[in-house]
Amino acid sequence: MTADPTSGGTGLDDEARERLRRWRLVLGGEAAEGTGCALSGRDAAMDGALAALYGKRDGPVSGRERAAGLGASAPSVARWLGDIRTYFPSSVVQVMQRDAIDRLGLAALLLEPEMLEAVEADVHLVGTLLSLNKAMPETTKETARAVVRKVVEDLEKRLATRTRATLTGALDRSARISRPRHHDIDWNRTIAANLKHYLPEYRTIVPERLVGYGRASQSVKKEVVLCIDQSGSMAASVVYASVFGAVLASMRSIDTRLVVFDTAVVDLTDQLDDPVDVLFGTQLGGGTDINRALAYCQSQITRPAETVLVLISDLYEGGIRDEMLKRVAAMKASGVQFVALLALSDEGAPAYDREHAAALAALGAPAFACTPDLFPEVMAAAIEKRPVPVPDTV
Repeated sequence: MTADPTSGGTGLDDEARERLRRWRLVLGGEAAEGTGCALSGRDAAMDGALAALYGKRDGPVSGRERAAGLGASAPSVARWLGDIRTYFPSSVVQVMQRDAIDRLGLAALLLEPEMLEAVEADVHLVGTLLSLNKAMPETTKETARAVVRKVVEDLEKRLATRTRATLTGALDRSARISRPRHHDIDWNRTIAANLKHYLPEYRTIVPERLVGYGRASQSVKKEVVLCIDQSGSMAASVVYASVFGAVLASMRSIDTRLVVFDTAVVDLTDQLDDPVDVLFGTQLGGGTDINRALAYCQSQITRPAETVLVLISDLYEGGIRDEMLKRVAAMKASGVQFVALLALSDEGAPAYDREHAAALAALGAPAFACTPDLFPEVMAAAIEKRPVPVPDTV
C-alpha cells in the first residue's frame, strides 16, 4: 500500500507536501495524475468546487474525481457560487464565474434574481448582464441594476479622484496667459521661451516673456466626445467608458458628450449624470459602422481646436473604410485632438483590425489599448495637445 504523501510518515518536508497538495488540486485526482496525494476537509471541498467547473462532463462531483456537476438548476449553482466565495479570494472567484458562464452556458440563469444576488459583481459580470438586458424579465431588472450600480460605484471610488486631479492640472496648464502673477508663472515654459536671453557671464536668463498657467475653472472650456463601439467584444470598455464619462461630465470645465454605436448611433449625453442609466441605454452586440458614428460626432463639434474626440473601438469597420479615414483626417486638420483606443480595460491586448490601426497611425492618430489607470494621463496629454503616452506593448 502506498503511503499518503501528505502524512507525516513519508519523510517529505513541509515544502514538498505543500507542492504535492497544490499539484493534486491542479491535476484533479485523475487516475494518471501521479501525485498519490489524498485530500480531506477543506481541500476536498475546494477540489469539488473546481471539479464542478473544470472537470469531465459526466458522473457525479466528488473530491476524488473531477466531473462538471453544476447542472442547470439555480439552487445548485447558487450553492456553488457560495462555495467558491468561501474557498477562494475575490479575484479568483471572478475568473471562475466568468469561466462558468462561458463553459457551462449559465448566462440564462443570471436572469433569475436569486442568482444575481449570489454572484460576485465585477466588470465582466456587468458586461454579461448588459448583453442579456433585452431578454431580462421585469422581476430581475431591479436586482440587475443594483448589481451594476455596486460595480459602477466601486469603479468611481477608484478612478474619480485621480482623474479629476490629473485633468484639472492639464486644463490649467493648457490655459496660457502672457502676463501671469508670480504664483501663476509656468517656469519650465518660461525658461524654454527665453533661452536666447541667456547671459553667460552671469550664468542666468533674463526673461523677456513670462508664460503662465491660466485657471481652467475660470478661463478654459474643453469639449470631450467619447465615441464608444458597443459590439459584444467591447463590453468591459463600455463599462469603464461610461464611468469615465460620468466623471468628466461632473467637471465644469469640460463639456462631455457620450455616443455609443453599432450600425446605429445613440447619443446618451443627457444620461451622463448616472452611468448606470448610460449602461442600460447601451445594447451590446450587432454590427459596426464607425464612419457613421464619427460623422455624427463631427456634426456635434463646434470648437474643433478645443475638442478631444476619443474613439473606443476594435476598428472592425462594417461601414465605409475610406470615408472613415477621410473623416478622421478632416477632424485632425481642423484642430481636433483625435485619440483611438482599441480597448479601455484591464483585459490585456485585444483583437483588433491591424490594417485600420496602421492607417490611423499614418494619419498621426496611433491606436492602442489603454488601461483605466492610464486613461487620465492619455486625456491630460490630449487636452494639453502633447503626444499621448502610448504603451510600449502596442
